[in-house]
Amino acid sequence: MSRRLSDVLLLQGLVSGEDLGLAIHEQQATGEPFPEVLLRLKLATAPQLYRVLAEHLKLDYVDLAEHQIDPSTVGLIPEAMARRHNMLPIGFNDAGALMVAMSDPSNVLAIDDVRNVTNLEIQPVVATPADVSAAVERYTRMGDAVEDAFDGVSEEEEDSLSSLTGAAQDAPVVKFVNALIAQGVQDRASDLHFEPQEHDFRVRYRIDGVMHEVTKQRRSIHAGVVSRLKIMAGLDIAERRVPQDGRVSLRAAGKEIDLRVSSLPTVHGEKLVLRILDKHSALLDLQELNLSPANYGLYEKSFRKPYGMVLVTGPTGSGKSTTLYATLNEISDPTVNVVTVEDPVEYQIPGICQVPINPRAGLTFPGALRSILRQDPDIILVGEMRDLETASIGIQAALTGHLVLTTLHTNDAPSAVTRLTEMGIDGFLVASAVDCVLAQRLGRRLCLHCREAYQPEASHLESLGMQVNGDGVPTLYRPVGCSHCAQSGYRGRLAFHEVMPVTEEISRAIVERVSTAEVGRLARSQGMRPLRQDALDKVRSGDTSLEEVARVIV
Repeated sequence: MSRRLSDVLLLQGLVSGEDLGLAIHEQQATGEPFPEVLLRLKLATAPQLYRVLAEHLKLDYVDLAEHQIDPSTVGLIPEAMARRHNMLPIGFNDAGALMVAMSDPSNVLAIDDVRNVTNLEIQPVVATPADVSAAVERYTRMGDAVEDAFDGVSEEEEDSLSSLTGAAQDAPVVKFVNALIAQGVQDRASDLHFEPQEHDFRVRYRIDGVMHEVTKQRRSIHAGVVSRLKIMAGLDIAERRVPQDGRVSLRAAGKEIDLRVSSLPTVHGEKLVLRILDKHSALLDLQELNLSPANYGLYEKSFRKPYGMVLVTGPTGSGKSTTLYATLNEISDPTVNVVTVEDPVEYQIPGICQVPINPRAGLTFPGALRSILRQDPDIILVGEMRDLETASIGIQAALTGHLVLTTLHTNDAPSAVTRLTEMGIDGFLVASAVDCVLAQRLGRRLCLHCREAYQPEASHLESLGMQVNGDGVPTLYRPVGCSHCAQSGYRGRLAFHEVMPVTEEISRAIVERVSTAEVGRLARSQGMRPLRQDALDKVRSGDTSLEEVARVIV
């Protein structure tokens, strides 16, 4: 391997012949592995070395710090073998071969060992020794924690409060829960689902909007893990009949994160969902949200006004809160008083007064909003227009010199104004107060490392609403799957938008209580680009795929 690596480095011009000679002499004198000598002498970095090696051997290079490892494959080889050969199974490729991350892919004996143990076809991929060692340590540690924590726990003991408290504070349980949270953060999960089944206990992550099963363990693991999470979030572990909500701040995978914890009783026990709140999301710039220049211009014209209501709409999980926080970041400064009322406060922003509602203590959205209006605000963010009372106060605030930013659950922008009138607010008040509606969805972004160009059928494009102009069928991209995106073909997400300014004509239509379809037709005639068209523009630019648009937008 030393000779092969030195030849490749020399051919690629990454290391001079003189430096290579020095490294070879040093390796012969010390007996160290050749890559370690190169790293110690600072002649190359580990990623440089192993990328070069992978390219030369025509293998994939994998950055294990970013790669989503399939935990179900990790246990296919014994821990001792993984440590001895510094290797780790990380998933399956499209052909069904087991992908094994190795720092020395020329070790045919190690590959034979894995093939004999698993009876599978093996596809080696290259990773740095430090990355492989860290991954082996992380995944074997999680497996050990499962075995240590719940060895000998009986079904009868699960229902004992003292047993639950003891198990929740047991070191292996703590280690297992911490490992699951750290892995979730590292895998870029937005939510962690802890789900009791009839005969087992399942953990799934939502990554880029899609659920992925992480691990499945025996049923007896459930009580201890749930109790540990409830203690962390300050919930009552003795109460398992009603839903509970809590919050916890901790450091995981090198990041300061907040977790919003929600419990729900099910027929097989309590299900817990942890929403990972990445504080970076609260500091986003609006320009990072993929708004097209035309949509950004329309939206900015509204949120820069000193008063009026700006509505952001979309289903749960479509990024509405992130858009509102990014808008606040754009307009908040020491010269204005910004107050928010939320359920709960998702991200804490310096310099802004944020009020969490607390129905048990009598602090509801309407009550909080009335109090906020006595606090001399310039800008008010209302987490959600849930009922007539909240919407009425918000509308009045927008009409009396305040800029109100809020959300609604509707499928598109035209539906938002008619939803408010259906809630019972007079049409002329809606028409006067609402200045702009922004509807959005989140779709997955194509992985730039493996996306594949292709020429679609013109008839297929036209059936989806994409115009084929005189230049012919455009070149589009589709997902393939590689080590960078955990074979999914997608990495990260992007937003699709629809911005509807409430013009004089649309205001008149609202007052006349015309249908949502008529409001939409009028908005499109005035230049509003529908969600689907904005999404298809992002397909044309190679950011996402037709399949993803079809999945996200009806």
